[in-house]
Order: sequence, then structure tokens, then C-alpha cells
Amino acid sequence: MAITVAASRLGTSAFDSAAPVELRPNWSQDDAKAVIRAVYRQVIGNEYIMESERLKSAESLLTNGSLSVREFVRAVAKSELYKNKYFYNNFQTRTIELNFKHLLGRAPYDESEFIYHLDLYQNQGYEADIDSYIDSAEYLENFGENVVPYYRGFATQTGQKTVGFTRMFQLYRGYANSDCSQLGGGVPRLAGELGQNTASAVVAPGNTYRASRSRNLGVGTTPTKALGGSVPFGSPNKVYRVEVAGMTGPGYPRVRRGSKAFFVPYEQLNSTLEQINRQGGKVASITPASL
Repeated sequence: MAITVAASRLGTSAFDSAAPVELRPNWSQDDAKAVIRAVYRQVIGNEYIMESERLKSAESLLTNGSLSVREFVRAVAKSELYKNKYFYNNFQTRTIELNFKHLLGRAPYDESEFIYHLDLYQNQGYEADIDSYIDSAEYLENFGENVVPYYRGFATQTGQKTVGFTRMFQLYRGYANSDCSQLGGGVPRLAGELGQNTASAVVAPGNTYRASRSRNLGVGTTPTKALGGSVPFGSPNKVYRVEVAGMTGPGYPRVRRGSKAFFVPYEQLNSTLEQINRQGGKVASITPASL
């Protein structure tokens, strides 16, 4: 049965009838190789893996029966390969989003999950945070020791919040898409939505200007009303909301860029745009601010 009637347009058709990949009793070497491929695809976010990047030692331990699928997933998630792709060059909140997607197969449900993992990382470090996903009751209940994690967020199921379905499409951009190649880079997709406790609309994968704005440039991650609607600007046409992607701040590493929104009076618009340009930002939208 199709996940949705729009499965072909949303890029989920490949998952409609696909069974979870599992290392069953009396498995063969071919079965082990299939599991290894599936783990790399899931945990590394469908990114191409070069031969030199493969975790040969962990692969060998899996194929000789010394390592379970869950422990192989753990090894990949803690590897320099994973860190180079999804940790070092990303905002921490973006890393958390992808950890949920790669290791639990869903999107975060609420801001408390973000806060929990941010706190855990700050106090106990990266490896403890990865362990918290893989050792969780949720992981064990859904994947156990020998099932490769898969995208559970596309299906309505017991114990899973409905909002996870729409949020999953913020993180998933098509079957052939890699998490390393999405527009927006290391900018988080769900931080604003989770902070405001709102649900997102589903936008199909694509290269249209509208899709790239709404999914990948951080649109919707800042309030749409000037200062929460508390400041009487007078005529709304004289104050503009300028949303910017890829802008660096003072003392911020150039590899870590964020999305911001500014509320600018009309008479300061030109000077603000010049400043944005000097800082390497790209204007995503200019709209009248509503009160």
C-alpha cells in the first residue's frame, strides 16, 4: 500500500512495499553485505561512500558474526566518516535532526527532544549522545539487534506522533537525494517549527525557487510579526522583513552559517542590503512586516 497518494511526487514510492533489512539466523555472506550496504545508506544519509572511507574493520567483525547490526550502526555513527559529513560543519541542532533521521528513522517531535540532546552533548560529549539514540527503548523496540534502521516517519503507527509525518518531509528530499547535498547545508530545518510548536506543510522535492526557499533557506524559522506584534510600526508597508541565508556573524566560523531575519524601516533598506552583501549573505525574501 502506498504511503500517500502523492508517493511518486514526494519520492517515497521506493518505500511503499520495501521490507526492513534484517540479518536473520543462518545468514550468508551475501546477507551480511546487503546489511552493510543498507546501514551505510541509512546512517550516512544516502551519501556516496568511497572505498577508502569504508569502515573495513567493523565490516569484518559484522561478517564474521562478532558484531551485531546495532553495534555496526553504532560504529558508523561514531566514526570520523559520519562526523566529517554531519557533525563538524553543521549547527548542533542540524546534527540532532539528522541523528533522529538516521538512527531512529523519524523527525524530532518537540523542542524538549532538542534540549535533551543539546544538554547531553554539552555535558557528556558526542559519543554519549550517539549512545542515547542506539541504547534507547525506542530503538530496541523498533529495530532490536539485527534490523537496519529505516524511515519509520512515513507511516502512522502506535507510539508515533502524527506531526512526525509532515516534519519528516523537512528532512527527506527524495529517494536519490543525499543529506550532504541538500540546499541549505548545515542550517537546521526544524528549530523554528519546534520552538513555536507548529506543524509544517509538505512540499515535494524539487529545484524550484519556492521549494528551495521554504525548505532549505530557513524560511519560517523566525517570527512573521515584528517583535511578536508588540511594536506599533504604523503603516505595515513602511517596515520590511528581510530574510537572509548564509550570513556569517562576528567570530563565527565561516563553515557555520545561519539564516536570520531583520525588520527594517523603508529608509534603512538600502543600507541594510549593502551590509548583508558585505557579509556574504543571500536575501531569501523581502516582505512587508505584519503586526
